[in-house]
Amino acid sequence: MSKIYPVGIQSFEEIRRGGYCYIDKTSLIYQLVKTGKYYFLSRPRRFGKSLLISTLEAYFLGKKELFQGLAMEGLEKDWTTYPVLHLDLNARKYEDAASLTAILNQHLESWEALYGDEKKDRAPEERFAWIIEKACRATGRNVVVLVDEYDKPMLQAIGNEPLLTDYRNTLKAFYGVLKSCDKYLRFALLTGVTKFSKVSVFSDLNNLMDISIDDRFASICGITERELHRDFKEDIAMLAQKNHLTEDEAKLQLKEQYDGYHFVEDSEDIYNPFSLLNTFAKMKFGSYWFETGTPTFLVELLQRSKYDLHRLTEEMATADSLGGIDTMYTNPVPILYQSGYLTIKGYDREFRTYELGFPNQEVEEGFTKFLLPNYASLPSGNLSFEIMNFVKEVRSGNIDAFMHRLQSFFADTPYELVRDLELHYQNVLFIVFKLLGFYTQAEYHTSNGRVDMVVKTDRYIYVMEFKLEGTAEEALRQINEKQYALPFAADGRTLYKIGVNFSNATRGIEKWVVEGV
Repeated sequence: MSKIYPVGIQSFEEIRRGGYCYIDKTSLIYQLVKTGKYYFLSRPRRFGKSLLISTLEAYFLGKKELFQGLAMEGLEKDWTTYPVLHLDLNARKYEDAASLTAILNQHLESWEALYGDEKKDRAPEERFAWIIEKACRATGRNVVVLVDEYDKPMLQAIGNEPLLTDYRNTLKAFYGVLKSCDKYLRFALLTGVTKFSKVSVFSDLNNLMDISIDDRFASICGITERELHRDFKEDIAMLAQKNHLTEDEAKLQLKEQYDGYHFVEDSEDIYNPFSLLNTFAKMKFGSYWFETGTPTFLVELLQRSKYDLHRLTEEMATADSLGGIDTMYTNPVPILYQSGYLTIKGYDREFRTYELGFPNQEVEEGFTKFLLPNYASLPSGNLSFEIMNFVKEVRSGNIDAFMHRLQSFFADTPYELVRDLELHYQNVLFIVFKLLGFYTQAEYHTSNGRVDMVVKTDRYIYVMEFKLEGTAEEALRQINEKQYALPFAADGRTLYKIGVNFSNATRGIEKWVVEGV
């Protein structure tokens, strides 16, 4: 009989009592609670943060029976019960200042029902501080504070600077209580997707230990390859059978689709837990994590910062820059990393810089498809239709058809992009040929404004050169003079050289010329 998969279930107690499969992270949780007091953890959405918070809540409430058979059962001897204040900001849409006040009031009132409401007419941060002190005095135990998705209100306010500032100020004062109430606290963990640091939310809360890039706890959320092969052996076999694959082929496809996350240099591979559990539950591969929604503000940040999308495949960053997103309007890379669209792929020890890239095929293909309608014009308005037909035309050697379709992608270039036309052309070309690369072999190169492409199908090879404010004939001549096609001279496939010119006057492709070999 197959396992019961806890898809969408974030309650540790429900998982344990309901007989759902659980990847045992309790030895790491034991290490966490025994070696520190105040923590912050950033991980992408649907990566297990809420389950981690729920597990910690069960532990600090002394629910020993839920840990039977887990590592914690053999590690913890005392099972002391503490008062726990669990603040969950995840389950609400934040549209105005009142919506944040309402969710804080909801939690404060539930705590005041337990410990008294003498301060109910004070500011939220004053009520919070008083509740912590009163809970400690009433129980004789220091208080545990667990905050799930601390940054949800601020993420929803990106692009609305007055509202974002309001949320920052409210939460800065509220979370700042954790420092002033130190003598009443046993443990605190704040989790979220991003880190608003320095002059914003955490400026008064400098006693938090950030374990987001910490090799001790790199795998505290997510599923490692070792855990996958140990705990889902039968599931992999069943998945392979259902999809007419060998077990090795199924493992490889799981790795290509969902693996590749690294939250510190030299860490073991970490799989996206949401996509894995959905795949096993449905016995079918799919883009489960990506299809739960990509925030539109990410594209807005990329466009606002005039980001060259080609850098997504070769981005570099320092640990300090990855730790905060306060410069997101000029540098969107940290928020792309923290949101799970980029991950650590390498580390330069001399310069202490991280090499970043897409974690896996699910993210790379999903994000690229998400970008296309935000950068290019889609005549039919149907993304899947345009991509499918573009690929079919390339595969069939119908050059005029796929070039006309490519030309249409640049039609109606928004007026605000006029001053950045060259970057816009390069970004659209990157997206289009990145998507093409999922179905063919497509290589894209830029150097000092020059763009060239090589696309290979089972029957054709296309060598393409793009010019800006030149001529298509000049582009074709460059292919010949620099012998771009020479590496493919002995290849048996039909070779085409294509010169393309972009015109600022028409804001798109002005002309192309083709030479067959």
